[in-house]
Amino acid sequence: YRCQDCYGPELFCHLCVVRIHERQPLHKIKRWDGISFHDITLKSMGIRLQLGHTSHSCCDNPLPAFSDDFIIIDYNSIYEVGLDFCGCASAQPHIIQLLRVRLFPATTVDPKTAATFRALEYFQMLSFESKASAYEFYKTAARLTDNTGIHVPKDRYKAMLRMMREWRFIKQMQRAGQGHHPKGIAATEPGACAVLCPACPHAGKNLPDGWDSAPSEIRFLYALFLGIDANFRLARRNISSDIVDPGLNQGYAFFVEEQAYKSFIGSQERAVQEMSSCSSHDAVNLADTRVSRGLAATGAGTVDCARHNFKRPCSVGDLQKGERYINMDYLFFSSMRSSADVSVLNISYDIACQWSKHIWTRMSTFPHQYHIQHHEKSITFLVPKFHLPAHVAKCQTSFSFNFIKGVGRTDGEAPERGWADINPIATSTREMGPGSRRDTLDDHFNDWNWKKICAMGSIFHRKYNFALIEVQERVDDLNDFEASLATDELAKWRKDVEEWEANRSRPNPFEGRATTNTSMTQAAVRLALSTAEATEIERGNNMSLHDDISPSVLISSGLELEDQQLPGQHATDAQKGKLIQRVNALRRRIDTWARVQLLYMPGVSHLRSPDDIATEAKVHNINLFLPSSLPHRVLCDDHLLKHEWELREAQAYDTLNDLRTVLNLRYHLYKYKDTFIRGQRANTRANGIINNAEHRIDALSLKYTTSRGALLKLASRLGKNDDWERSLKPLDKQKDAVPLKHDDGRTVGQQSISWIWKTSGSNSNELGLQDSLHVEWCKARARAHRWEEEVQLLREEMCRVIAFLDWHAGWWDMQGIQCAFGSLQAREGALAYARCQANLRRKMAVHFKSMWAANPSWQVPPPVNLHSSCQTPTPLPLTGASL
Repeated sequence: YRCQDCYGPELFCHLCVVRIHERQPLHKIKRWDGISFHDITLKSMGIRLQLGHTSHSCCDNPLPAFSDDFIIIDYNSIYEVGLDFCGCASAQPHIIQLLRVRLFPATTVDPKTAATFRALEYFQMLSFESKASAYEFYKTAARLTDNTGIHVPKDRYKAMLRMMREWRFIKQMQRAGQGHHPKGIAATEPGACAVLCPACPHAGKNLPDGWDSAPSEIRFLYALFLGIDANFRLARRNISSDIVDPGLNQGYAFFVEEQAYKSFIGSQERAVQEMSSCSSHDAVNLADTRVSRGLAATGAGTVDCARHNFKRPCSVGDLQKGERYINMDYLFFSSMRSSADVSVLNISYDIACQWSKHIWTRMSTFPHQYHIQHHEKSITFLVPKFHLPAHVAKCQTSFSFNFIKGVGRTDGEAPERGWADINPIATSTREMGPGSRRDTLDDHFNDWNWKKICAMGSIFHRKYNFALIEVQERVDDLNDFEASLATDELAKWRKDVEEWEANRSRPNPFEGRATTNTSMTQAAVRLALSTAEATEIERGNNMSLHDDISPSVLISSGLELEDQQLPGQHATDAQKGKLIQRVNALRRRIDTWARVQLLYMPGVSHLRSPDDIATEAKVHNINLFLPSSLPHRVLCDDHLLKHEWELREAQAYDTLNDLRTVLNLRYHLYKYKDTFIRGQRANTRANGIINNAEHRIDALSLKYTTSRGALLKLASRLGKNDDWERSLKPLDKQKDAVPLKHDDGRTVGQQSISWIWKTSGSNSNELGLQDSLHVEWCKARARAHRWEEEVQLLREEMCRVIAFLDWHAGWWDMQGIQCAFGSLQAREGALAYARCQANLRRKMAVHFKSMWAANPSWQVPPPVNLHSSCQTPTPLPLTGASL
């Protein structure tokens, strides 16, 4: 004989196999018949598993299992065993005898089937990680028992389903400490079996003393973030009923209590849901018309913790039709019953702009225990970041996580992440009865939450370190931006946005309001130079050598000719005639200008002969020899150098303004094309317009580079310092010539602004551009402030995690001595389990603090005013935590 499960390749005789496997009945044995090995059961070899007694002790009254037909399901096989119960006078009930040897019975009366604890634990964990169904697990075990179809084990699939469901429920009660309750599990409160988020605010558990009277500037640190959503993948076919398949959970975990839920929803069947006034949201407009034929539930709704992706207790429920307000209202009010003390609420919902309109009016139809004292709370409704672009423009600024004060870097998409984890099991749960489905999903949601707790050490470590880097970059970016703006205008903008943050009924600064400003332009410089020359003439200091062309006009005209020399795009045959006419006219204008130039700059005659202009084949190659392009050996009047400096500087700023305008134009052209243009002809035309904008950007980039190059040469001749280079920086077209709104692969909160939008020349007279700068400054400020808030929120949440674990450890210590069990063994077991759970929480707290110790700033108390250099307040002591 050879054992497949024992270590080693040895062969044994019959007596040795029996002796070795008296207490190991779940091993696979093969017998050598002289030719080959074949399977043989330990039962057929005479081995029987005696219950109710210790090893090597005999039972005076062994009772074989019913019909001596007992099946044990293990994680890797299905075994037929010989099993005897103890029939002695002091024997325990049969199911207790099975449980004592870690066998879970399928029935309480004359059990014929049991599963090992190991098998149930293995399948439970396997279903969490791979979403495998009980059918797949059972069939795997059956095929590992016999993969030929000759000796198929007896079918115990239905028994397996029953055992697994009971196992899930019992383990849920055990882990929630309900077995220690003095009144038993019958006294379980709604939501008591749900694994809670330790980073969310829980009054009396992880909030500091005096949190409810904290200064208004830091009240956002104690806010509760909720995310609401529905999932139509979690539908259930119209199979079975609550009478045939009632749930073991009666609102003890995540699903609301079914009877009360359906009763209330049924009483509101005639309620009419208003249509969406925003975009055509199907969740709103099709809420009452979603196809439900053949379905008992079209999906499920949920209210999650939006900061940490936790499912919340009593916050999940089935949908009978679509995503109706009445269903989502019930789940929201039910979820809030466990967080009634929280005074700051941030609620994220993809249709929040519609759902929030009359929510308090609808609340009046609910039972009193579901009412929220909303007048005493600060409640903000938001739309998740990924869903926000589907809304109209006003909603995109009024409900944005990026712009609302006090929300940090929350994105509101937590329910979507939870759905991504649970969706693979939808194919199994859609065929279940109502009770089985709710119990199964509750178990999966609890595991999802527990995994989140286990990973909190690394998650917060990564997020906090990343936030410290990002906040510095965003603040520096904001400071650079503000340094380029007019002080009086900036003060006005800051006042507007602070007033809106305090009262969002005021005009929204993120929607933009056009303003005007003045700056240096070529037209303004020409006017100033002409005015200065007129003043000099009045004083009798006329420096003009030509009746019609003054020195400033000469330089100004030269710059215009230089612009006209820039090569154009490729011309068609029909356009070449007109192009030649323009080239000839330009050549004549240059020739005329060059004659006048010799009056003011006679040294040019040594650099250019009279025939150079006429003989040059390409007009754009004619060198105008403006003062900036003259060699140092050629003398030039300082007045001409200064005139060109002033005009070149204005030209550079003008070019940047034009470049910014065209960049924004190109951005909107692309957006318009992607949104509205369809068809080959329309796309070709749109691409043509975009290409024209691209050529214009190339030309302006070249013009700016030319202007800056001239300024560099003039600066050396005029002895200028390098202050001007701080505003007029070298232009990298690929890196710098980007619109205000651009996506370079980073999130909105991580984006930075090109220097061309922060230079002092960005103060433009153009209303549209100035309006864009106003809005972009508001966004840059919001980015910096959201990251500052994120750092503070993460610090507070890390402290709350430690405080919650310490509180929970103390809670488990109390559970161990709370319940009076009937036997000494039961009391010792309950106490040991409670101590184990308490020690586990303490170890997790120590482990998390050791991970975060590399950056001790997470324990720094919050400042009074997050966005100013105010003094730091006295830290609030944390209840139950030693930090």
